[in-house]
Amino acid sequence: MIARFLAAIGAWLRNSVQDLGFAVRSFFLIIASSGGLWRRPRLVIEQLFFIGNRSLVITAVSGLFVGMVLGLQGYYTLTTYGAEQSLGLLVALSLTRELGPVVTALLFAGRAGTSLTAEIGLMKAGEQLSAMEMMAVNPIQRVLAPRFWAGVIAMPILGAIFTAVGIIGSYLVGVILIGVDEGSFWSQMQSGVDVWKEVGNGTIKSLVFGIAVTFIALFQGYQAQPTPEDVSGATTRTVVISSLMVWWLDFMMTALMFSK
Repeated sequence: MIARFLAAIGAWLRNSVQDLGFAVRSFFLIIASSGGLWRRPRLVIEQLFFIGNRSLVITAVSGLFVGMVLGLQGYYTLTTYGAEQSLGLLVALSLTRELGPVVTALLFAGRAGTSLTAEIGLMKAGEQLSAMEMMAVNPIQRVLAPRFWAGVIAMPILGAIFTAVGIIGSYLVGVILIGVDEGSFWSQMQSGVDVWKEVGNGTIKSLVFGIAVTFIALFQGYQAQPTPEDVSGATTRTVVISSLMVWWLDFMMTALMFSK
């Protein structure tokens, strides 16, 4: 009984280390294969449209409603302390520091990440990647690298759009509907939000999230077995692993960026 338990633990550890090593190796292979990619920027632009532009609607709509809810809840909370004029500052700090990068990354994982995993998994199941190798075409350079860099570029842009639309949503609720002073709303936001500390750190978060989520999606699709069941499982693993990775990275970066 104990021997079987120890054997199961050892097998799990061995497989985990093996998968981790394969993931690290795949990541550096993608980076190494990206050198000649910029001579053919059309590949990245096409994937940027597929990954970024098609995620724009859900990102913008979600940002609008998150900003509206944040403005409403923030007003009710600040009214208790007589500080409702600081609504703009509260919303801006919340969106630039946390909600903008994190919620955008989760939406990105659910929309673009699953699409990437399913696409790569189906290409593998249809033996398209094997056919590329037979024709002396590197599938990592031709398929994975453009999608990786498109995701890395798209994520900070989507995060900035989410934050901007969220601020507009809070303005509509706080100023237009509730009646918070418009001058106080914008002036406190302008004086309290530091471009480098708040906006810059939020952009760095979005960039790191884009690297992590895009690579996880590509890796899960690339290592999936060429069966419908495993491709479906890889898509599910993309959402789960990406979400947990985003929360973990957010905690680590917040502790490093905003600690005194």
